[in-house]
Amino acid sequence: MTALYPDLNGTSVFITGGGSGIGAALTEAFLRQGAKVAFVQRSDASAFVAEMAQATGNRPLFIPCDITDIPALQAAIAQAAAAYGPITTLVNNAANDKRHTTAEVTEDFWNWMMDINLKAYFFAAQAVIPGMKAAGSGAIINFSSISYMMGNAGYPLYTAANSAINGMTRSLAREFGPDRIRVNALAPGWVLTQKQKDLWVTPEGLAAHLERQCLQDALVPEDITGGVLFLASNASKMMTGQALVIDGGVVVTG
Repeated sequence: MTALYPDLNGTSVFITGGGSGIGAALTEAFLRQGAKVAFVQRSDASAFVAEMAQATGNRPLFIPCDITDIPALQAAIAQAAAAYGPITTLVNNAANDKRHTTAEVTEDFWNWMMDINLKAYFFAAQAVIPGMKAAGSGAIINFSSISYMMGNAGYPLYTAANSAINGMTRSLAREFGPDRIRVNALAPGWVLTQKQKDLWVTPEGLAAHLERQCLQDALVPEDITGGVLFLASNASKMMTGQALVIDGGVVVTG
């Protein structure tokens, strides 16, 4: 059973990377709330759209887009708003945790990683804010990661971007709070998406990570959706500038 948030019914939601991994679970979760969902990603998601329409009775709008192309991202947001009304929930979910060492980073690779993991987040937020102001409220949820909290090696640009997302989230929350626009970050732990299984998961690595969790069950995409729905809904109407961690208890803050 998933909690129902009646205030999300009929709202306009925009999700980056909403056709695979955690993003696909988010798209389905919002569709089941009765929201009007538009999402972007580079790869074709036509089959996923058809699957969601059949499973939920609510068809999402898929807009092919490379989020590193800022004019294309802005155009996609405008297209979604034209179709569904001003976007009142933005979920900046798309990211790339490509492994790399410090020594092998080039300027081009730096720019590519920041374009995906930070720059697109800012410009997506910038694009939806006028519509949220006009609507009188809005919620922006920026996906971060516990990787920078753990001080993980192996992807220093990814951890740098995720730390920066928290700073940007707090600044946007302060700037647009008077407009009743809430801006929060969500930091998942190691979620076993198909991509993670294909590229990074090993039995030894997973066992070691689960040993660090207080709750020693592997995280799956559906474990993240509840937190996002909460942050998008009026249930969290006085929560902004925060980072919600969903990781099974790897990092303990306070």
